[in-house]
Amino acid sequence: MINPESLLKLDFFSPEFKSNAWKVYRELRERGAIHRIRMPWDEPAWLIVRYDEAQAALTEKRLLKNVKLFQDKEILRRRTEELQIFVHHMLSSDPPDHTRLRNLVQQAFTPRMIEQLRERIEEIAEDLLDTIAGAPGRKVDLIRDYAFPLPIIVISDMLGVPREDRDRFREWSNAIISTVNRPEGFEAIRSQMKDFQKYLERLFEERRRHPREDLISGLLAAEEQGDRLSEKELYSMVFLLIIAGHETTVNLIGNGVLALLQHPEQMALLRRERQLIITAVEEVLRYYSPVEMSTNRWVGEDFSFEGQPFRHGDLVLVAIGSANRDERHFPDPDVFDITREPNPHIAFGKGIHYCLGAPLARLEGQIAISRLLDRLPELRLDLDEESLPWREDFLMRGLMRLPVRF
Repeated sequence: MINPESLLKLDFFSPEFKSNAWKVYRELRERGAIHRIRMPWDEPAWLIVRYDEAQAALTEKRLLKNVKLFQDKEILRRRTEELQIFVHHMLSSDPPDHTRLRNLVQQAFTPRMIEQLRERIEEIAEDLLDTIAGAPGRKVDLIRDYAFPLPIIVISDMLGVPREDRDRFREWSNAIISTVNRPEGFEAIRSQMKDFQKYLERLFEERRRHPREDLISGLLAAEEQGDRLSEKELYSMVFLLIIAGHETTVNLIGNGVLALLQHPEQMALLRRERQLIITAVEEVLRYYSPVEMSTNRWVGEDFSFEGQPFRHGDLVLVAIGSANRDERHFPDPDVFDITREPNPHIAFGKGIHYCLGAPLARLEGQIAISRLLDRLPELRLDLDEESLPWREDFLMRGLMRLPVRF
């Protein structure tokens, strides 16, 4: 029996960790690829910090995502009833359920389908920048006024969520994300989860009566086929699409602008050579990985993984942000270089759980950053870089706000 007190404890939620994560990850990589750590609620876990082992873990079939197999775990037992209804989605399932659920929505996220959204995304970006350009004092919070609204408008349009409800979705999304792997927070969001569920009930009922050409109507049609989508899966799928469809892209845009402002020579290069926007976005995904930590995996059966004795039920975490700065694969990994090629980052994961929305996130990031540079040539930070307001978030790396002047 492992004594949690003897393990390295990392408080992934603390501002101190977020500010010093790259130094912590580098020290861990120097000591080894896989570490036994103590989670904030005292459960032992395996933390994978190097690139090769991270890729291996993300594609390892014996590391499972199905939460129903591990309900004895403290992190799961303390979930409220209101939150349980939202965990029956692709990220919390294994084949064959994962395959069935992914097939229901993957046609909406093919590169061809996403490219058809380009004109609409450009229009949204221009509308937001029109408002920003007239801001008093020529300064704004770029997260609040640009990085957040752009992707939430896009995914709301795809799902069929009414315009007036977008801010409410942001509040619900923030509440849920803030409690991931934080058991003490589950009770605090109980009322918000009830409100979210009631809202979806009303929205589903309206779409059943009046179907439209949107994703929610399509999912409801699949549900009515009986063996395709259960009620819990329906709630969970919409929940996942809302959060995954905008939360990570908010971070991609915000982190990308921050990285460029922190590296003015790179911003100047991108202004001169706009075709570099494609490799620039890939470098943002590597340098400031919007998803810093993988979602939970559990060991399905005893086996040896990269020389470590994984036991049934062990919690396994992959530090994507660390793997993307592994000096074994990326020359000068702490250097932000928008011309970096090749750039085999794993910001979108690997294997069957590779991010379905990767083409959409890339397109939104490319358009958002390009249009911003076009419209605000004097853009600069309006805060002390030593006190960047990183969100106290286990999975994500994103800013709570990004004050800028132009």
